Amino acid sequence: MAPMNYLRGYPPELLAQVSQLLAEGRLGETLRRRYPEAHDVRTDQALYDYVAVLKNRFMRNAQAIAKVAYDNKLHVIQNALGTHTSVSRVQGNKLKAKREIRVASLFKEAPAPFLRMIVVHELAHLKERTHDKAFYALCMHMEPAYTQLEFDTRLWLTARELETPGAC
Repeated sequence: MAPMNYLRGYPPELLAQVSQLLAEGRLGETLRRRYPEAHDVRTDQALYDYVAVLKNRFMRNAQAIAKVAYDNKLHVIQNALGTHTSVSRVQGNKLKAKREIRVASLFKEAPAPFLRMIVVHELAHLKERTHDKAFYALCMHMEPAYTQLEFDTRLWLTARELETPGAC
């Protein structure tokens, strides 16, 4: 994947600034200074607990989440950073749907705000299926800095890919 693929759709002026940071080799260091704090959400159980706290705070009435896990293959196969799914199973004469959230394993190494952004994004899909105005409003409700964090996550992915080819 070319380095600027994560930044498609952003204004040319902004892309020029990013290109300059890339040319000077300062993008990764700039992000490390801006987001120095790591997180300790390293296991699937810790991730489940982390998601449950956010869900209970902002989305108490949303359907329960049956499973939350880091997924080693997610980013490589589906070119996604997180997914939300409904897994339907037949139990007797009833059809039960269980909700699952999977987060790309590379977020184990991400700064804490980036993990929060991806979790907020996937939680928002519990109520809003499409990336429309209502979806982003819900994301902003749960994380007021959502749009900045989404952009900075894209920058982090770009820097990570350049610093460690094949990492993303």
